[in-house]
Amino acid sequence: MTFRFGLAAALAAGLMVAPVAGWAQQKIKMGVSIPAATHGWAGGLNWHAQQAEKRLEKQYPNLDVVIVTARDVGRQANDLEDLVSVQRIDALVILPFESAPMTDPVRAVKQAGKFVTVVDRGLTDPSIQDLYVAGNNPQMGEVSARFMKEKMGGKGDIVVLRGIPTVIDNQRVDAFMKEIEGTQIKVLGMQYANWNRDDGFKVMQDFLSRFPKIDAVWAQDDDIALGVIEAVKQAGREKEMFILGGAGMKDMIKRVMDKDVLVPADVLYPPAMIAEAMEITARHLVEKAPIQKEYIIEATLVTPENAAKYYYPDSPF
Repeated sequence: MTFRFGLAAALAAGLMVAPVAGWAQQKIKMGVSIPAATHGWAGGLNWHAQQAEKRLEKQYPNLDVVIVTARDVGRQANDLEDLVSVQRIDALVILPFESAPMTDPVRAVKQAGKFVTVVDRGLTDPSIQDLYVAGNNPQMGEVSARFMKEKMGGKGDIVVLRGIPTVIDNQRVDAFMKEIEGTQIKVLGMQYANWNRDDGFKVMQDFLSRFPKIDAVWAQDDDIALGVIEAVKQAGREKEMFILGGAGMKDMIKRVMDKDVLVPADVLYPPAMIAEAMEITARHLVEKAPIQKEYIIEATLVTPENAAKYYYPDSPF
């Protein structure tokens, strides 16, 4: 999926970051730390990071990009130590595995004098970062809630599957819950499914066994949604409810485009944001280009009317 940061609508206002002097003529090393490809969105993330590495090293001959991937918080914290002490990076682009436990390791990188770009899952102390690139997570919750309110006529029973305990998950859920305040929509249950298909399947199986009537599911993520769909179909209850995910996975966009009644819409949250974060950071380091402190991508609602615009059959995600 192609993602263009030049779109004015994708940029949020922020403070300007001063150029870094003296780096344009010397070898620059940029470390990129991201979660391993344990699910679809992370798979897309890894693919876009690798594509950006090739593109940036060709564009900037004095730039060396080092990508490391981690399957858990402990490994990612160790990776940061290696990037600073062994690889001797000048800048770090990181998508934290989890917010709270990765805050101090990233703080240590900053205290070592490195430029820090945080992507997607914010730190619990945002003052650490020089640059922040992410989707609009509160807006994702709001857009999802507004769609469900309208489709349900403002009343009914729903279940909510959360992601991983992170700042952005809290932002999505808080905004969603605020948007449905004052309606007759009742949240029967809410559990973490870790943005993972298998966990989505297990959590939904539990919901289905506990609740005889469910009108809709807010899965907030397309990997989770795929697990939910499988659980609902195995229970034979696919005519009872609809499911709203999020991210823009091509399989889900295709379902929306085909007017699948189980998946009437989706909300965009593209993994290509890692490539944009790498490009903005590289441009700042090598070209001394001034940048904003924060770049926020709008959460667009995808319906059958506009789905074709966001369907990329050759995308890895």
